[in-house]
Amino acid sequence: MNRSFYTVLAAQFFSSLSDNALLFAAIALLKNINAPAWETPVLQEFFVFAFIILAPFVGAFSDALPKGKVMFISNSIKIVGCFAMLVGLHPLLAYAIVGVGAALYSPAKYGILTECLPVERLVWANGWMEGLTVASIILGAVFGGLLIGHRVEAQFVQELSTLKFNAGIDSAPHFAIVVILGLYLVAAVLNCYIPKLPVEHNLERPTVKKLVLDFWSSFLALWKDPLGQVSLAVTSLFWGSGTCLRFIILTWAAAALNFDLEASTQLTAVVAVGLAVGAAIAAKLVPIDHAVKVLPLGIAMGLVVLCMIFVSDWRVAVLLLLTVGVLAGSFVIPMNALLQYRGHQLMGSGHSIAVQNFNENLSILLMLGAYALMIKAGFSVNHIVIFFGLFISLTMGWLTKKHGHDQG
Repeated sequence: MNRSFYTVLAAQFFSSLSDNALLFAAIALLKNINAPAWETPVLQEFFVFAFIILAPFVGAFSDALPKGKVMFISNSIKIVGCFAMLVGLHPLLAYAIVGVGAALYSPAKYGILTECLPVERLVWANGWMEGLTVASIILGAVFGGLLIGHRVEAQFVQELSTLKFNAGIDSAPHFAIVVILGLYLVAAVLNCYIPKLPVEHNLERPTVKKLVLDFWSSFLALWKDPLGQVSLAVTSLFWGSGTCLRFIILTWAAAALNFDLEASTQLTAVVAVGLAVGAAIAAKLVPIDHAVKVLPLGIAMGLVVLCMIFVSDWRVAVLLLLTVGVLAGSFVIPMNALLQYRGHQLMGSGHSIAVQNFNENLSILLMLGAYALMIKAGFSVNHIVIFFGLFISLTMGWLTKKHGHDQG
């Protein structure tokens, strides 16, 4: 198989692993500076803001240069953001810089697959890309949790503090950021080994107005198409709720299970494991022309989330969160495949990915904003879980009623 493909996979893995580990390092850093609790979910909002603002432009930027060079530039921006966090820039602002790099990276990592692989291998390649992305989410949570834990602080940070030149590393979060900075550098080096393939779709004299109008046209086309509408709505709801659930678990685990931040972080990885299992099941059992038939699984997912309020044993918690992940993977993977299929038919894959990224990250922004407001208003974690679970079930129930008879 093409060596450049494996280089792309390796670069994507290290870059995504760093993004996810840095999130938990930044959360720990916010706790160290006694930031208000509502700033924790806002951290992810600052990250995804660039995806929304830059959505009309990142595709054109990706097409204007060799994809490997775009990925290198994107990782370099992430390195700047990570370093800025290390030297004292507020975590919200620093993670926003990392988000700019991630927004530029997204279309390049998928676009390059069509350039280095034959068409009959694209589904297989996308499966590998998504699989490694899920693996990076799991390992990023585990690795990030370990780096910010008490054992690291006791063993490494205390030893560093005795050195004359310790680069100001005086806490576990700072040590974690240094390690993550090294992972970003590995990803950037791998980007240098991606072949500089010729530019295939460079736009002639693109203007801001032209790019925005082109994006808006694609946005409307996908939302007006019945199958595009349901798949876009479901995937947007999934990423918004999934990201929100990540932060809810951290708060819930502390309140219901008496977990510290390190242990709570490991618990978020359980959902990602379930997601991988559910994705594998759906890939084998659900053909694209039956994709809409999995919508009731979203209703079940919301109901299982509601059960979190009755849990006080970590073993039950693991089983419950694993079930949430399996259900989520079982309905989002067919919906994602349907969205890619309809997007390719209506406007081309590049435009549909830009619209998909915009909607999914807008959903993340809105749902995390609602979560932050509930925290600021003093809602208990159980009330937040109830609201969250009911919202998922009712929304998925409405989508099932409206689109349950559509065909792929």
